[in-house]
Amino acid sequence: MQEPSDSTVATLDEELAGDLVTPDDEAYDEARRVWNGSINRRPAMVAPCTGVADVRAAVASAREHGLPVAVRGGGHGVAGGGTVDDGLVVDLSPMDWVRLDPENRRVRAGAGATWGDVDRETQPFGLAVPGGVVSDTGIAGLTLGGGMGHVRRKYGLSCDNLVSADVVTADGDLVTSSADEHADLFWALRGGGGGVGVVTSFEYECHPVGPEVATTFVWHRGDRAREAFAFFRDYAAEASRAVSVLPFYAWVPDEEPFPEASWGDPAVVFFGCYADDPDEGEDALAPLGEFADPIVDFSGRMSYLDLQKMLDVDYPHGRYYYWKSLYLDDLDDDAIDAIVETSEKCPVPLSTVDLWHLGGAIADVDERNTAYTNRDASYLCNFEANWDDPRETDAAIEWVRDSVETMRDRSAAAGLYVNFAGFGEDDERTAYGESAERLRAVTTEYDPENLFGGARTVAPEE
Repeated sequence: MQEPSDSTVATLDEELAGDLVTPDDEAYDEARRVWNGSINRRPAMVAPCTGVADVRAAVASAREHGLPVAVRGGGHGVAGGGTVDDGLVVDLSPMDWVRLDPENRRVRAGAGATWGDVDRETQPFGLAVPGGVVSDTGIAGLTLGGGMGHVRRKYGLSCDNLVSADVVTADGDLVTSSADEHADLFWALRGGGGGVGVVTSFEYECHPVGPEVATTFVWHRGDRAREAFAFFRDYAAEASRAVSVLPFYAWVPDEEPFPEASWGDPAVVFFGCYADDPDEGEDALAPLGEFADPIVDFSGRMSYLDLQKMLDVDYPHGRYYYWKSLYLDDLDDDAIDAIVETSEKCPVPLSTVDLWHLGGAIADVDERNTAYTNRDASYLCNFEANWDDPRETDAAIEWVRDSVETMRDRSAAAGLYVNFAGFGEDDERTAYGESAERLRAVTTEYDPENLFGGARTVAPEE
């Protein structure tokens, strides 16, 4: 790799609609920052892109000068794939437009959009795309890695609802990928983690959700954690697929409206919603609040928009994050013991240990139809370290890694969810299983020179 010359910078700057940002610019430190404060990289150039022409110009410049490329969408990339040292960041965040076709229940959005942007357009029509659980998560990264949200068991993953995508390839072509066009690329975009090209827009199928939904958000005492997870195991086995609940181990925040006597105490939280009629939903979710006398219960009806924003405050820009996951076939007593024991060792109490209930529509999709793996898993266990003091970094990362290994040793665990993959240090078979070789073939076809190699695990054939 060679450092970009002044003429290279000037040429690309002239081709962009906006201003190219380099280390000499006052805006550089802000432009290079990403959501995860653990990631501190110094790209050679940051190219804000307002449309396809900008993206093609940026890709052409990187290809010509041998620069590594990172692609940044709406944000929230835990592993830091949206930036790169000494390379070019293709910054899609200005491309945050959303266009809805309510009659056909389709929505197309620019790759810089967040789920909040999409929800804002779809919810007035009582529609939603299965997205994340934090509104300022970008649609691009979440969809390319799979995409788990509040209606996953009813309507599947984000990638399952992708209808088509516009992609700028490594050679600068703009192609539309769907089940009928560039089908191999479309397969890879649905759960393969991205990095095969620059997706500039996503077209999704929408579903009837809201505007009001029944929710559960109940905090139970941590000294009953084993009982709570066992209770949920039995509840989940009989739950309607309209129910998507995320139980997690946490520590009670030191703030109102939580009761002061419980501040800092461990807790098990049931959080989620019912994707159909709210009257039915209140009855279906009621047992989660009745399991025990709760610390606090915020359950009830609310707008889907408010539900999507409920966790935003917990994931601010600049906080330190390290998350790593694995799939569980079953939540047996041994797995519950491991979850509780590893949780109790957590050194950073802003963290959570999340148990995503899967199944339903996720398992309906044939494993061969998308790059997303482990569709038959019953749960995803994610160790989510969040902290503000950089001196706690080593302890937080060590806790996550040790906890994942403990779960692998003690339970029927497999793989990982590529959106919760640490810093991407695991091998391709752990990340993609049997999809790894097919991903390699797609990468070899669309990016044989590995231009986008910094954003993925599976490299093209040499």
